[in-house]
This record gives sequence, C-alpha cells and structure tokens, in this order.
Amino acid sequence: MKYVDEYRDAALVHTLAGAIARAATWPWTIMEICGGQTHAIVKFGLDELLPKNLTLVHGPGCPVCVTSADLIDAAVDLALRHGAILCSFGDMLRVPGNGIDLLTAKARGGDVRIVYSPLDAVTLAKENPARPVVFFAVGFETTAPANALAVLRAERESVANFSILTSHVLVPPAMRAILGSPDNLVQGFLAAGHVCTIMGIEEYGPIAREFGAPIIITGFEPVDILEGILLCVQQLESGRAEVENAYARAVRPGGNIHARRVVEQVFEVADRDWRGLGVIPRSGLALRPAYAAYDATRRFQLAATGATGATGATECISGEIMRGVKKPHDCPAFGTRCTPEHPLGAPMVSSEGACAAYYRYRSRALAPAGA
Repeated sequence: MKYVDEYRDAALVHTLAGAIARAATWPWTIMEICGGQTHAIVKFGLDELLPKNLTLVHGPGCPVCVTSADLIDAAVDLALRHGAILCSFGDMLRVPGNGIDLLTAKARGGDVRIVYSPLDAVTLAKENPARPVVFFAVGFETTAPANALAVLRAERESVANFSILTSHVLVPPAMRAILGSPDNLVQGFLAAGHVCTIMGIEEYGPIAREFGAPIIITGFEPVDILEGILLCVQQLESGRAEVENAYARAVRPGGNIHARRVVEQVFEVADRDWRGLGVIPRSGLALRPAYAAYDATRRFQLAATGATGATGATECISGEIMRGVKKPHDCPAFGTRCTPEHPLGAPMVSSEGACAAYYRYRSRALAPAGA
C-alpha cells in the first residue's frame, strides 16, 4: 500500500482496516464532513484500504469552498469601489466569485492584504485610522471565537474604522440538509473533531435519531479516521444511530464553554447561502444588532446576496461533490479545464477542497490513458 511508511502507526492502521473489512457485510456510504479529514484520507490512501462495499464521500467541510460567490463579489466591491483595506486569509484570494476574485481585484489596484489572524486586521485599522479596514470572516464554528474577540477588541479600544464581512457557517444544519436531500446517499457521518472541541456534541443527537444516521466524532490522523469508520460501520451493521465521541482526548460533550459564550455574545444564528448547496436555514452566524457598527454589510450598504447557491461556474459540479453525490473525478473538467492554476470552482482552490486533494494526490492515477 502506498504511503504506508508515512502512517504514524502502520500496524494499527492495517489492524483497523482489517476490522472494518470484517465488520462491513453490507454496502454503506459514509461522509467525512471536514476538509482536513478529506485530505488525510486521500493523501494516505485510507479509502483504498477499505472493502469495496464501503464508500467514503466528501462533505462541505471546506469553509472557503462553501462561501457564496455573492460574498466574494462583496469583498471585491469593498476593495475596489469603497477603497477599504480588505484583509483575508490567503486561501480566499483565488476563489472565483460571479465576476473576478480577490487576487484580480488586488492586481487592479484594490488594497487586499493577507493576514494570519483577525486581530491583525484590528491592529491594521488602528495604524490606518483614515482608512476603513474590513476582515473577511470566513469559517465554521472553529474560527468564530477569534472573530468575535476581534470585534470585542475593536469595541473596547474604540477602533471605529474596523468591520467584518461575515461568512460563518455551521456544521449540524448542513448535515441535516444533506440527509434530507432527495438524492442523498449518505448513511453515516464522521464529524469534525475541531468543531466539536468548540461547540460540543449535543446538537448531533437529534440529527442521528431523526435520520437514522450514526455520527462519529473523530480526529484527523489516519488511526483516528479509521477508528471512526469502524465505529460507524459497527453501528450501521447493528441498526443503531447514535453519536459516539472517538476524539475524547480533545472533545468534551459541552465543548469549550468560554469560546461558546464569546460567540453567543457577538453572533446570532442566521440563514446562510452555501455555494453549491443553496440557502440552508439557520446555518450561519451574523453579527448581533448590538454590534451592527462592525458589520461591513450594513456599514457599506452592500447588496444582499442573491441566495442562489451558485457554484460560480456553470460546469462546476462542486455542489454535487459536497453533497456526496459525486466525486471530483466525476467532473469532466477535473484536471483539464479545472486545475489549481485555473480553477473553475472553489474546491480546486482551497487547501481543504476535495478537488484540490484529488488533484494533488490522485491526478496521475485518474488521468485518461495516454494523458
């Protein structure tokens, strides 16, 4: 097996793979919800260790990938038309909107800067009091506490020229939307351990019971992922649908109470438009009215998002990939018209995107004969 020397515990990996093969007597489809887990699975070839009747599909666990094209357009608008210093993490710069991406906006004279923390953007706003500074707040529950703290710091230090463009999304509503879709193939989930480290596991129980889908909280090492798959298969084979925490070394049932409090203080739950998936009710975070002064959408009167769920390119099938209906190699543009250098969709750009993982680790294996 390729990559076996890179496993932290090759013997245990193969032991778990053997246990999964013995446990899986029926065809099952399991979705890992986190982009980091997707990359680990593809990089280490974990799916190739599994029996043929067990299929892993890849969920919408890449926050860059699910940020709507309309919000990308709003960020470009802030940089070009409003003259803001637009701060972002680096993996957002080449994500296509309906028009151009942020890297193109920078090339056209927009002041787009890469930062490593939202607090860096607050510092930048203090250093440039005559310029509006906007941080593009993208992410799941894991990044929400830091963004909430940036808003609180700006308020405490009276940094009036700082605001955030919010694109926070929540995992449990997305899982519910996938399971409720007419074309759903998913029968069980591997849930992202880092999200549960913040938010806990309480929200997953009702989803597992309602849809009869086991949910296993797991980590990101090969052994973590295979243990999660084994537990999921054992539940499916026995007809159970429960939440199991296989990442107890990091995840407590109630999560991080301090982080949850700061998020709940600054943000409130709102509907969110997911690229490729459409609007999912109560699946995002928006600034509470008390912090409206730090809301870039309100401050600059940005146009409301179109709520179309568009992928940003008509031939991009990222929505079907993130729902687990198709895989990257099912896209006719994969590796030809769509590459990391010339992406048609966000999953080929982001370091957590499924298409980027397949291109990086599987592109030779998936190439047509003679290519």
